[in-house]
Parts: sequence; structure tokens; C-alpha cells
Amino acid sequence: MSGRPLMELTDAAAERVRGLVEKSGGKAVGLRVGVKNGGCAGMSYTVEMAEEVRPGESLVEDKGAKVLIDPQALLFLIGARMDFTTTKLSSTFTFNNPNETAACGCGESVSLQPADASLLKAYSG
Repeated sequence: MSGRPLMELTDAAAERVRGLVEKSGGKAVGLRVGVKNGGCAGMSYTVEMAEEVRPGESLVEDKGAKVLIDPQALLFLIGARMDFTTTKLSSTFTFNNPNETAACGCGESVSLQPADASLLKAYSG
């Protein structure tokens, strides 16, 4: 399949993902990204080390970094842009997501609507 990537990474996000995988000592193949129910706006993003590719996951390779998208989260993350930001108080992955309809004031929780499944044809995986 050709087209736009399912999800894009900024230079900062790709650098952080590559660094985390390198520090894993060969245990990680990339980062796994998903969403879960919870928080004041209804959902929150999840990011964890991935030691293997699970059945049904979509692999995004961008700028030398590998990110696996949980199949349950695919329609919520299609077209999203993942960044890594550092402030005086924290460092975290952030998402610019066209499927986000609202976010809470704390920045930890979002409301998401799934993308139209027909959009998958425009994206590569």
C-alpha cells in the first residue's frame, strides 16, 4: 500500500524513540502507541516499549524510528503526528491528532472520535 504514513513522527519524537530502543539493550523493537479509556475527557494516549510485534499491529517507520500502533487504536490515531517535548518540569510524548475533538486542562486526557475506516486506503502501513 502506498500513500501517507498512518502516523508521523517529528524529528524530536524519532530521536527519542531511537534512543529508548538503543538503551533497551536489544530487548525492544520500538514503541507501542495506543489509547485507553479514562481521564476527565474520556481517553488518554498510551506509550510503552514494545519487545515484539503483536498480531494485528501496524508498524510505522519514520526517520529511522519504529512505532507500533495497537489495532484497537488505529482509527483513533490515523493521521496523528507524534512529538516529544521537554519543559522545565517534564519530558513527554505529545500528539497532534486530527481525530481529537477535545482535551482537558491537564493535558493528560482527550476526547477522540475514530476516523472513517475508508481513510485507511489513503494511508500506508
